[in-house]
Amino acid sequence: MIIALWIVTVLLALVFLAAGVTKSATPREKLLPKMAYMEDLSDGQARAVGILEFLGALGLVLPAATGILPWLTPVAAFALAVTMGAAIALHVKRKEPVVPAVVLGVLALVVGIGWVVLG
Repeated sequence: MIIALWIVTVLLALVFLAAGVTKSATPREKLLPKMAYMEDLSDGQARAVGILEFLGALGLVLPAATGILPWLTPVAAFALAVTMGAAIALHVKRKEPVVPAVVLGVLALVVGIGWVVLG
């Protein structure tokens, strides 16, 4: 079971790592054509979301992999679930599809619970 948890954790981390790097390293204006919801965020907010996603991705893998403060892995997962909750609210407000954010949020919750139970 721990192997399955590691697989989901790493895949989730890769998704958030890619999203975080993109949002934090790309100017908001260049993201607008593909991420229309960026209209509702300031430059600083967009960058902050990217940094949070990047740090969350690192937090999903590094603590458990190194054994240094492994309790941070479920904390990172739950923080990413909260982030996806905010994303869902933003997409609902804009009347946009919420399925990707719901899937990522649920996976983050599953990973967080998994690390609490199995970790």
